Amino acid sequence: MNAYENYAAVSADYDRTRVPIGVEVILGCLAASGGPLASSRLLDAGCGTGGYSAALRPHLGAIDAVDLNPSMLGVARAKLDRTPGCPVTLHEASIDALPFEDACFDMVMVNQVLHHLPDSPHDGRPLLRRVLGGLARVLRPGGAAMINTCSHEQLRRGWWYATLVPGAVEAMCRRHADTAELTRLLAEAGLRPRGRFVPSDAVMQGDAYFDGRGALDPAWRRGDSLWSLVSESELARAIDRIRALDEAGTLDAFVAEQDRMRPSIGQIGFHYAVREPGA
Repeated sequence: MNAYENYAAVSADYDRTRVPIGVEVILGCLAASGGPLASSRLLDAGCGTGGYSAALRPHLGAIDAVDLNPSMLGVARAKLDRTPGCPVTLHEASIDALPFEDACFDMVMVNQVLHHLPDSPHDGRPLLRRVLGGLARVLRPGGAAMINTCSHEQLRRGWWYATLVPGAVEAMCRRHADTAELTRLLAEAGLRPRGRFVPSDAVMQGDAYFDGRGALDPAWRRGDSLWSLVSESELARAIDRIRALDEAGTLDAFVAEQDRMRPSIGQIGFHYAVREPGA
């Protein structure tokens, strides 16, 4: 379903600068939905390299992890082979055509995936609607859905390098349903919104995020799909700026200044919703 990034190439470097943040938020909301976690079945829709499945499997009864890209699933398989916990079954499938029976999951989660749908706010986001409807279909009544995505404010002000590539940031905002729109679409799909939670002190790239020189490395940039939307000219300008700041000895100060809003707004938010009994 990805419309702008080659994850066959990205898979080899993805985990160098990506970590599963907000796991405690997911566990808290899942526990609040009722039923013991240790016997619960979870769907990880768009699992990528399996970071969230690996982090959650010690706490759950079973996980089904779905991704369309075989290279990402290969990395996930190797990672999960090294991680103890509940059984995890990997499926090569699209998240808009989930190969599961109705109401077979106690919980579903989608982490940083929905913006890859080739949708637009101008056409009513039909693919996003289909995906949310599919999640509601496979979720049992009363079961919990966790949608991990970014608000437009977070995209514009939650990353130190956002000001270097404003054209790509605005393109990314168009791909993301903002908070109010996603809340409305969840409700329309029969997933009753219960809240949005922001792990404001966490960064998606871990310690690598704070390395201003990292942005000069293509492997570092492959950890954030934003860079796939950067034009050649915008990338050249960003690299020139970073190098000039580094040569002047002010790059670290620039990173700190551009990052000052992140601790208060975070980089991501978890939309927590519950399937309505009659959905």
